[in-house]
Amino acid sequence: MGEARYKQVVDRLAAEIRAQRLPPGSRLPTHRKLAAQHGLALATATRVYAELAAMGLVSGETGRGTFVRETQLPRGQGIEQQVDDARILDLSFNYPTLPGQAELLRSALRQLASGGDLEALLRYQPHGGRPHERAQVAAHLARRGLTVSGGQLLLVDGAQHGLSCTLMALLQPGDVVAVDALSYPGFKVLAQALHLELLPLPAAGQGPDPQALDALCRRRRVKALYTMPTLHNPLGWVMSLSHRKALVAVARRHGLLIIEDAAYAYLVEPAPPPLAALAPELTVYVNGFSKSVATGLRVGCVVASIERVERIARAIRATTWNTPGVMTALVCGWLADGTVARLETAKRADARARQALAAEALGHVRRLAHPASYFVWLPLGEEVRADRVAADLLREGLAVSTAEPYVSAGPVPHALRLALGSLPLAQVGPALARVAAVLDAHSF
Repeated sequence: MGEARYKQVVDRLAAEIRAQRLPPGSRLPTHRKLAAQHGLALATATRVYAELAAMGLVSGETGRGTFVRETQLPRGQGIEQQVDDARILDLSFNYPTLPGQAELLRSALRQLASGGDLEALLRYQPHGGRPHERAQVAAHLARRGLTVSGGQLLLVDGAQHGLSCTLMALLQPGDVVAVDALSYPGFKVLAQALHLELLPLPAAGQGPDPQALDALCRRRRVKALYTMPTLHNPLGWVMSLSHRKALVAVARRHGLLIIEDAAYAYLVEPAPPPLAALAPELTVYVNGFSKSVATGLRVGCVVASIERVERIARAIRATTWNTPGVMTALVCGWLADGTVARLETAKRADARARQALAAEALGHVRRLAHPASYFVWLPLGEEVRADRVAADLLREGLAVSTAEPYVSAGPVPHALRLALGSLPLAQVGPALARVAAVLDAHSF
């Protein structure tokens, strides 16, 4: 009978939420009040809210209560994925491109077609890439402060594949990984798929708190630290050299693997040395050319010690065998002739121009951003609900991300993440002005 009553309460509340009789943002009764209203045990009332949360209908917020979520957002809204509806301006996903890049591709394909290596590109490649291509990517990294040999570097199908192979090769299900409380959603999804436990670290200035990491390692058997020292997504920080050294000291003390994600590092110049340069024996460095060149070119690299390279190479073999020969040849050709360097320089200028537009359009709105990044973080007021704002913006033709995909564990703050790199430059200012208007309407 108790089970039937529990299901009836879940179904009744779900129906009221879906019918908008309990509108988004409504505060639901406390667990104790819900139990008294429906004659349930307190543990059963807690189970009711847990099931509604699993259905995506409510969210529990520490110290505030349980609230009805906005259900009008389409499935997947707020997650880093490209918006398919051409009527919607996409401020949720970054795929920065510059005018003329398509012509660069045409020219590169013609040059590739006239070369003498086409037969080789049709065959299987070595799992970590051909030696001369690994050497070209290593030379590129040297210009960013990371000097490695080609034998310490593997080519992968983009940075996400590099992260996947690293975790598959070096960690086991159940292992604990320390991560920023707000972090890259792709890493969270990957950790869930591989059954890793993520433990959040509070921030201390421009980076995760080294003292908190040390304390965590004393309480739990932490195996790895995942971090983005240059340029953090979504908060835009660049970790100082002293902060990097403090993190490395903690990692050495506890024997941690450091996983360094450098997907956006090209935007910062000059930048402190990578963690992989400070602690090469501990660090796996992951980078790609999706953001600096084009998202369709799924080529990236992993740098690690020789012993770890061999293990990661086996994970590459188990997943994609090798990077696509044609794509890799294109990227390496652009490295050799300076195209990648020119694109990175142009995109740094482009990102700065977009941040200037954001500063002007958002005006008084509180925001966190690096002046050369392609994203902005907007913490919202205490009484402003992010899902309601995101839904209103969608009705205005603007897709944005809420904080939820970026939370590694713990409570979800009410905040928005705006991606600036996907719209044509002329649309950025007007789109952000509309964001500011909607936020102003929610502030009263």
